[in-house]
Amino acid sequence: MHPIERLRYVARASGADQALLVRETAAALAAFHDDPAGLVAACRRVIERHPTSGPLWWLCARVLTAPDGHAEAWAAVDELEADRTAVELAHALPDGATVCVVGWPEVTAEALLRRGDLSVLALDAAGEAAGLVRRLQRADVDAEDVPATGLAGAVAESAVVVVEAVALGPDAFVAVSGSLAAAAVARHLGVPVWAVAGVGRRLPGSMWQALAGRVEADRTEPWLRDEELVPLSLVDEVWGPSGATPPSEAMAGTDCPVAPELIAGGSAPGTFRM
Repeated sequence: MHPIERLRYVARASGADQALLVRETAAALAAFHDDPAGLVAACRRVIERHPTSGPLWWLCARVLTAPDGHAEAWAAVDELEADRTAVELAHALPDGATVCVVGWPEVTAEALLRRGDLSVLALDAAGEAAGLVRRLQRADVDAEDVPATGLAGAVAESAVVVVEAVALGPDAFVAVSGSLAAAAVARHLGVPVWAVAGVGRRLPGSMWQALAGRVEADRTEPWLRDEELVPLSLVDEVWGPSGATPPSEAMAGTDCPVAPELIAGGSAPGTFRM
């Protein structure tokens, strides 16, 4: 596939998991190693199409700031595919516990599949919970699809609520809609809330502000959005490839550089349309 066509595919893709998006984007961006203006334009276009994807912001920032963007792109892919967050989370979940999740969280689902002794209550979000439940049940994991009206009851019956960040900043994170309600109810009821933020999802302050600004600028009615901002003040622990950290120390694990080209936005010479 021509790199421009591959980039169009990535930019338009919806429903693909983060690892696939990063891998396909890396392959497309690698073709621009001798075209700096085209590389900037390509990164901006990917971010325009996936404004809340922490891993894509992380990948593009690394490629744009590295001496060898081609090598950096594939190094990022390798790091994402070697992410140990699911392994750490699987080890930490209490034996025989009831775990409440929202939608189909990619990294968390991998952790749940590693355990056969858990009961999972999957709160419906964007119509994804039913699919997760079927996947878990095929792996002999006890799981139930919970409608939005049952959120409070599901949280109350759980030992821990696990919400997954697609992007995390110093004071909040982006998660599937319904995560804020689940975390808020859990905090009120005294149920622990764990936020999962795997490789590539922790963004430094200025990068996070640029991403969060796009979320806040969304003109869709708040109750119709697929994703939302969740304050870290509602979280007890943040889980990543090195295990758990307090929310106040969560940003210590970020390896995302600041790329002014992504923060500034706008057009660049050689911008192409999709």
